[in-house]
Amino acid sequence: MKKIIAGLQKIQILAGGLFLLIFLLTVVTQMFTRYVGIVATWTEDVEMYSFIWAVFMGASAMVYEKKHFAFTALNDSFKNNPRASKKLSIVISVLMLIFCVLMAFYGIKLTKQFWNYTWVNIPKFKRGVTWICLPIAGFSSAIYLIDSIIADFASLKSLKKSENGAK
Repeated sequence: MKKIIAGLQKIQILAGGLFLLIFLLTVVTQMFTRYVGIVATWTEDVEMYSFIWAVFMGASAMVYEKKHFAFTALNDSFKNNPRASKKLSIVISVLMLIFCVLMAFYGIKLTKQFWNYTWVNIPKFKRGVTWICLPIAGFSSAIYLIDSIIADFASLKSLKKSENGAK
């Protein structure tokens, strides 16, 4: 299961990087077309939606590494107490999980609502496809958080066993 989750995270990093590359290439294209006097209005839509995808894919991938959201000052105060640190990690993960489930739920509703809307400058493209990154990010982040919560509970259990064995 760990390999599947790690593979999902790698796919999201690649997708985020690809969309970031598309964003950067589109910005360069827009700068070039403006310089030579060509109107390329489509670049604005592509820039915006590729950046949105890059952000949501990257944010989800960082949830896996616990680099997206942290109370470092609070966590640093528990450096000498690993049990308290793990409990804090579980609380933070549960709060984030609630947010991610809501993000997935409302992301699905938003995607359905905008599915048949078209892009302003590229009417052949549907907007629903651009917003599907919300439920994808919500579901994948929820998977990462559930895995993290399970690992933290297992770590707490092993800490308890080692404390009882040391007595």
